[in-house]
Amino acid sequence: MATDIRLKEELPVITEQLVDTYTECSRMNHLGHEPLPSRDGVADIVADLFEVLYPGYGKRQNLHLGNIGYYVGSLVDALHDKLTQQIARALRHELCEEAPHIDCEKMAQPKAIELLRRLPEVRKVLEQDVDAAYRGDPAARSHHEIIFSYPGLEAITVYRVAHELQDLKVPYIPRMMTELAHAKTGIDIHPGATIGPGFFIDHGTGVVIGETCEIGVGVKLYQGVTLGALSFNKDDDGGLVHGSYKRHPTLCDGVVVYANATILGGQTVIGERAVIGSNVWLTESVPPDTTVVLEKPRLRLKGARPAADDVALTYHI
Repeated sequence: MATDIRLKEELPVITEQLVDTYTECSRMNHLGHEPLPSRDGVADIVADLFEVLYPGYGKRQNLHLGNIGYYVGSLVDALHDKLTQQIARALRHELCEEAPHIDCEKMAQPKAIELLRRLPEVRKVLEQDVDAAYRGDPAARSHHEIIFSYPGLEAITVYRVAHELQDLKVPYIPRMMTELAHAKTGIDIHPGATIGPGFFIDHGTGVVIGETCEIGVGVKLYQGVTLGALSFNKDDDGGLVHGSYKRHPTLCDGVVVYANATILGGQTVIGERAVIGSNVWLTESVPPDTTVVLEKPRLRLKGARPAADDVALTYHI
């Protein structure tokens, strides 16, 4: 392949222009600091967590009660080291300007240990999530099929671990985890959301659950559901106020939300056992045991027909 030497002579100029932007756009650089959390490292942690939470479904087969202790023990030991390293990096980046001499590894290890301590309880909640999927989807053939193949469960699993890290005040890594799941499944759950057990997302693509959502026990969502913010607090200069003030809705126990519904606002509360129909747009609260649906839309079919040129049909959602 022929190379035009004159064009290659532009490369040093391009490089210089890029380097100049590293001063002009300094918030997009991480230069001269300690290493950041690694995307690959966090993905590796997520993979190991799935091995611990769902043993026998992943990389290692032929597990039984005689060897499971050894296998999980080796994973937990590795997770301790990996979590400590990545959490320390996250803490160092968060604290380096305010407290450059702090021992971030010493701060990170108890957080890593505490997350590992919480995994047995996380498994108990996930068992309820798996069972909710089985009971809520007539197409499900078994609990095994759900664990192997349901993107909703994968996103919920990552969320549940990331939420614990968020609760432990670990920066960056919880959001990195849930965005890995978002990229893979199309389901965007903020790690700050509070979600009760028995949670099921059917199909899942396009679901968005905001940071300050509160979701009760036994809630079911379908694809395309948005649980979002209606408005944002602003400071005196008109800029957004950042933080975890209540911006997203509350869904009480037993709520079902059908496809492409949008529920917005921190003061919006969907009462127990309420059902929100497809394509509904809600910015106000709904009492318990209430069904909310759109009025029946009408389709108009145009074309040559024996009876009439235009036929209006009612379409039931």
